[in-house]
Amino acid sequence: MEVQGKVKMIGETQTFGSNGFRKREVVVTTEEQYPQHILVEFIQDKCDLLNSFQVGHDVKISINLRGREWVNPQGETKYFNSIQGWRIESLQAAAAGAPPSAIPPVPPADAFEPASDLSEEDHDDLPF
Repeated sequence: MEVQGKVKMIGETQTFGSNGFRKREVVVTTEEQYPQHILVEFIQDKCDLLNSFQVGHDVKISINLRGREWVNPQGETKYFNSIQGWRIESLQAAAAGAPPSAIPPVPPADAFEPASDLSEEDHDDLPF
């Protein structure tokens, strides 16, 4: 899936936990009759993909929808959704009529590497 629009905000990289989990958020405003402000998060090594983008750039972001179930300390089950980006492309050069070779190359979209140091016994009380 893809989201296309103008970059409204790019957050700083945030680091969580002792294993150094990294997350960086970007908000893209779609250009349609009723514009939407879509929050997309980039995680781990994908955070660095946002380094060459600025507010106001027209972009196309390849995304995955993620869903998670979480049981809070009171025993209530909650559900959370997130939108994770794995590629971002500038539409500036394409819109200006520049040849495709002028668009900066995008690293291969080789999905996310699974965590190898997790076990089922680990308690996970984070909602994301």
